[in-house]
Amino acid sequence: MLTAPCVLAQTVIVADAHSPLPALTREQAEQFYLGHGHTLPDGSVVTLADLPPGSIRDQFYQQLTRKNPSQIRAHWSRMVFTGRALPPQQAESMAQLRQWLASQPNLIGYMPAADADGRVKVLLRLP
Repeated sequence: MLTAPCVLAQTVIVADAHSPLPALTREQAEQFYLGHGHTLPDGSVVTLADLPPGSIRDQFYQQLTRKNPSQIRAHWSRMVFTGRALPPQQAESMAQLRQWLASQPNLIGYMPAADADGRVKVLLRLP
């Protein structure tokens, strides 16, 4: 029996619509979301937001880092244990993420592309 290939919805990395943050490269975004950096070439410091555990978050990390949820948890456990980085701040919902984006100009988050509207600025499209 043949099954249709799994088609993932496009995910976007976003900031507030009025944010001064520039577009990101995939490499920059991956470094940020793996805790290997938090500064842009111009010296701007970014903070990161995660959505709650679930399919959107799992898909985001798979698309960006090619790591599954278990691998991401293990990665962040090591980063925290060794004192190298803290994981992104976790929003309780998409609504809370939108509130945070509106109030913090250097905050970066992610969402399905279909949810990106005039309130957000798309910094990178995945995959």
